[in-house]
Amino acid sequence: MSLIPLLNDIVGAEHVLTGDDATAYLSDWRGRYTGKALAVVRPENAEEIAAIVRLCQQYETPIVTQGGNTGLCGGATPSNKGDAIVILTTRLNKILSIDTDNDTITVQAGCILQAVQEAATNAGRLFPLSLAAEGSCTIGGNLATNAGGTQVLRYGNARDLALGLQVVTAEGEIWNGLRGLRKDNTGYDLRDLFIGSEGTLGIITAATLKLYPQPIAKSTALLAFEDIQKAVKVLSRARQGFGSALTGFELMSAYCLEIVRRIFPQIKVPFAPETAPWYALIEISDSESAEHARNRFEEVIGAAFEDGDIVDAVIAESGQQSHEIWHLRESIPLAEAEIGKGIKNDISIPVSKTAAFIEKTNALLQAQFPGIRHIIFGHLGDGNLHYNIGAPDGQEEGFLDYQKDVYKIVFDSVASFEGSISAEHGIGQLKKDILPDYKDEVELALMRKIKRVLDPNALLNPGKVINSVELY
Repeated sequence: MSLIPLLNDIVGAEHVLTGDDATAYLSDWRGRYTGKALAVVRPENAEEIAAIVRLCQQYETPIVTQGGNTGLCGGATPSNKGDAIVILTTRLNKILSIDTDNDTITVQAGCILQAVQEAATNAGRLFPLSLAAEGSCTIGGNLATNAGGTQVLRYGNARDLALGLQVVTAEGEIWNGLRGLRKDNTGYDLRDLFIGSEGTLGIITAATLKLYPQPIAKSTALLAFEDIQKAVKVLSRARQGFGSALTGFELMSAYCLEIVRRIFPQIKVPFAPETAPWYALIEISDSESAEHARNRFEEVIGAAFEDGDIVDAVIAESGQQSHEIWHLRESIPLAEAEIGKGIKNDISIPVSKTAAFIEKTNALLQAQFPGIRHIIFGHLGDGNLHYNIGAPDGQEEGFLDYQKDVYKIVFDSVASFEGSISAEHGIGQLKKDILPDYKDEVELALMRKIKRVLDPNALLNPGKVINSVELY
């Protein structure tokens, strides 16, 4: 008997998509990868996913799990072989429970991140994971890639926000680890194995997540700097002055603001183009009062002004102005997409080495590709840069053909500064062949051993993170 009728029996024929009905789920969000699949299957719960996995083991059928399909490395797109099924988790979209005494929320993996944020808000709590795709990305995908976002500086990555998981294993068993415990020292931390594994070790179906008190007030400002080293200095001053109240420190080059101004003229950019070459959005969250937040903010920022570390600053006077400053930052990727496809890098560098890395790598790239545009922004507070490269004006056609050469220059430089070639986007299929050049061989060997133990038939998201030919 063929696989499709058996899948129909598990989830219902209306939730097994083939042919044209499946097409929308076979390409990644950036349009860089398109694959084929036997079917796209939409289960409703962990039990149905477990049954699907057992069936796929029987038929030796690869499985690709997909949530909101907002990934940037092709991790949720099947290959061109057409031998896999895609498990779509979007029907697993229930908020299962909220415990305000324990400050936890338990949700299914297909919940949209924004829906989890809103559920926490309605309960008088904060779920702090926040990123540009929060209106469409899912919690399962956030955990599978260990997503970061704009508040990592204060609250950590997705891994730091997860207390427990429910996971369907490669054998089709269900591990119920939805424990809301902050201390559980009873053996190996299986949770952390699955988080960040991009669906290659198991399928996350639910999670118990940390909640936090809602801040009483926030203060936001956009600061201008003459160089990155001054921005790093102010970041250190802010850490000391604000402590855990510092929630965001987002770096942006002047060119980033320029393209936002050009593509979205309706967005207010509060500085003239010639003000400074670098900018940073800084935000603190205060647990006392708006006045207390404002006073602390002005004290620290004022001292940086007096020392000559800041060229200029705009401090938000209202929630609306704060929203406008954040909207400016969040519009950079959208503006970047409008000016033409570029070569994206999601890297991390020790904060202390950021200025030197950018100076050196910019020079290396300009020497090889004169006139390229440096579209640099990201989360300076945690060392994560979106170090993106745009084609020289008028040379957009075919620029992506140079991606391998650009990656070589950038990643070699990242390695020389003791950084990482992936900070929050994952490896997927985009970087799986590059990873061995920059990962310690012992680390890679351990990763392969874990993969062989947890997915012995290599059916879970094959060809992602680890090259399948290296496994056996």
